[in-house]
This record gives sequence, structure tokens and C-alpha cells, in this order.
Amino acid sequence: MKHRISATILVPAVALGAFVVAGAAQTPQTAAQQPSDVITTISGDSGAPPRLALPAFVPVSTDAETVAAAQLVSNVLWDDLNFEREFAFIPRDVYATIPVPKSLDDVPLDRWRELNADGVIAGTVQKSGTGFLVRVRLFDVKSRRQVFGSEYSGSSNARVYAHAISDEILMKQRGLRGVARTKLTFQSDRDGERLAGTIENRNVKEIYFSDYDGENQRRVTATRALNGFPDWAPDGRSIAYTSWRRGQPQVFISHIYEGTLDELTKGPGENWLPAWSPDGTRVAFASTRDGNSEIYVANRDGSNLRRITNNPAIDTSPTWSPNGTEIAFTSDRSGSPQIYTVSADGLSAVQRLTNDSYCDRPTWSPAPFNEIAYAARTGGSEFDIKVIDVPTREVRQLTFGGAINESPSFAPNGRHIAFTSTRSGKSQIFVMARDGKDVRQLTKAGNNKQPSWSN
Repeated sequence: MKHRISATILVPAVALGAFVVAGAAQTPQTAAQQPSDVITTISGDSGAPPRLALPAFVPVSTDAETVAAAQLVSNVLWDDLNFEREFAFIPRDVYATIPVPKSLDDVPLDRWRELNADGVIAGTVQKSGTGFLVRVRLFDVKSRRQVFGSEYSGSSNARVYAHAISDEILMKQRGLRGVARTKLTFQSDRDGERLAGTIENRNVKEIYFSDYDGENQRRVTATRALNGFPDWAPDGRSIAYTSWRRGQPQVFISHIYEGTLDELTKGPGENWLPAWSPDGTRVAFASTRDGNSEIYVANRDGSNLRRITNNPAIDTSPTWSPNGTEIAFTSDRSGSPQIYTVSADGLSAVQRLTNDSYCDRPTWSPAPFNEIAYAARTGGSEFDIKVIDVPTREVRQLTFGGAINESPSFAPNGRHIAFTSTRSGKSQIFVMARDGKDVRQLTKAGNNKQPSWSN
């Protein structure tokens, strides 16, 4: 059985006009090798996560490029699978006692069983044209059966093979949509550029994007202006953001593969903080076009503009519910900024969700969860990430003081949250599990803020 996967590789970016465009995407090929009737899933003992062994992929040739690619594929695959916490991995320091197989048909499953492995992932990498041919197998040690197998080719980027393998194993073994092939976009001042007539560079901020794990960080805009609050389109091909390149803030959309730029708004007033609807046909944003900051919704081409809120207070930071029928936003109509919801057509009554001293930057989780993450003041100048369950109004806190933690963004499977934190000194992008555990830092150069996670 042959099928195509959606792992996308970006070639080096090329500066075109006002923003940087990534080159044409490549789509590697994959051919499944497992029998069509094999649906076995590997299980652990007494409900524990399956224990997997993941030895280094075997290079078919000894040239330095193939050897390095084989090592990189296995290392990245290890990290990708560990990120979802669905498997327990046998430490690599005990692998030396297991002989390296001569082929994928010669994996010593009896020896792996002695190490209490429930499953073994084995793979090979060989040079193929300008890229590689990667073969991978997953074996159930107890039954000695192959339960997953694929071949991949079509790219010179070793990391994308690991991402594709991880997502496929998670889907077929755990019924889980992985995030290894997703991306993050964010604001950064790392370029050290200054606005004309200023002595500080903090006013120049550009839009960047990276792989989900922070690798392959690339610049999108090159405006020498302030750009911020990026939001990925659901199709993963466009980024909406706010830019001050014309003076007042307006909403722009960079189509990073086509190399084109749309101006969603051109005034009147200030327009900022765009948020894509789940189906990608509409964009919500805040605007002062009627004299006060309110929430508006427009089609992605700027047509069919509709005002959603109408209150003398400041309404801003919209985010859509997973089914696209509601919008949550920040408003100070009660005195201090809090999180509210309203129907996406603006016809229902506004409902207040939070009761902290100060709340901002809500982000609605994807299905099957129905939660909103937001930043809440927890003392002095400190902010922490909290999550509210929309139906029950139950709140749980994920970060705990010592820094400014803000701008949360859910992963497309709802199991992780990217956020901004000053815990390391400067503002940087971090990710954590939805329970607040497994925090890891993704960016280091300059100040980096306002992450948005792609589909």
C-alpha cells in the first residue's frame, strides 16, 4: 500500500520585498510495508506504558553523510516520541549488549526481550539520489510480529523522516495525533535592528517560525518595524499578524509558501491581534475603527466585516472555540481585564469566565478539550498560566511565580501549551504539557514572545 504523508520540508528562506518567503515545500514519499491485516498494538504490563527500545538507525553505507543522517533520525525520533509520553523507553546505555542486526529481518527480538522490551523500533538509512531512503519497522517483542513498517524517501532533511515516523507510530499504535510535523510562529527582536531616529532596538520586532521543538528557526518578515501577535492559519500555510509598518497597527497575512502578502485591514483606526477561525475562512481581530477597541470578524479577504462586541470598555485578544460558534476575548468592562465569551455572530449575551485580579491573552483549546488557557496576575508583576474548563468553570494553575508567564497557545492535539516566560532572564518561548509538567525552553537568541502553534 502506498500513500503520501504531509511532512513538509522548507528550503532556505529567500528575502522577497517586505517579508521573507520560504521556498517551495517538498513532500517525501512513504510506502507502508506492513500486511494490511496487522492491527496489533503493543501494550505494557498492567496498563503501564509500553516499554520501547530505539537503537540507532543503521546506515547502509559508511559515508559520513549517511552515518550522520542515521544518527540524527534516531535521535530526533526518540525526542519526538518522548514528547507525547505515550511510551517508556529503555535507556540507551544498556544497548551495547545487543548485537546490531545485519538487516531489518534479523532484529534479535529474544535479546531485547531479556531487557524487558515490549517493542523495538529498528531502521536503516541509505543514500538515494539527492536525499535518503529510510526504512523503519516496529516489532512486538512478545508476539515476534511486525506491527508497523514504512519506507520514506524524497528529502535530504533527515529530521523530517523522524517527525513523519513519530506521527505515524503514535496514530497507529495509540490513536493519537502527534505534533512532530507542526510548527510555531512567534515575535523576535533577535536581529538587533533599530527604527530610524531611535537608539534602542526593542522597537524592531519581526515574525519568525520554527519546528515544534524550536529547530529550524526562520524569519518571515523583514520590515524594520514592529510586528507581533502572529497566528497560524488552520491550513498551516499562512500567518496573520499585526504590523506597524504603515504607522498605525494593521493586520497582515503572509502566505509563506506562495510568497505573497495580503493586507486584511487598512484602517480606519488601529487593528491588531488577529485570530483565525477553525475553518480558516474568517479572522477575528480588535479594532478602534468606531472609536473604541471592539472585537470584529471579517472574511479572510477582508470582506463581510462584522462588529461582535459593543461596550465602552476595551475589548481585545479574541480566540475562537473549536467549533467556531463562540469567541473568547479580554475586556476590562468589569473594572480589571477578565476573560469573556460571546457567540461568533455577536448576538448572544456576553458571559464572564474569570475572576482573577487581571487576566489576558486567552487561547481556546482544540477538541476534544473545552478549555481556555490565559495569563493571570498572581502577585506584583508576576503572571502565570492558568486554564479554565469552560463548562464547569474549574480553574487550574500551570506555572507558579518567579517570572512573567503569558501568551499561551495550545498544540493542535490539546496536549501541550507553548508560552512566553522571563524565567531565564529575557523573554523566551517555552512549551509544557497540559498538566504543567515537562517544561522546556525553545528559543535563546534575543527576546521571543507570543507563540502560536500550527495545525
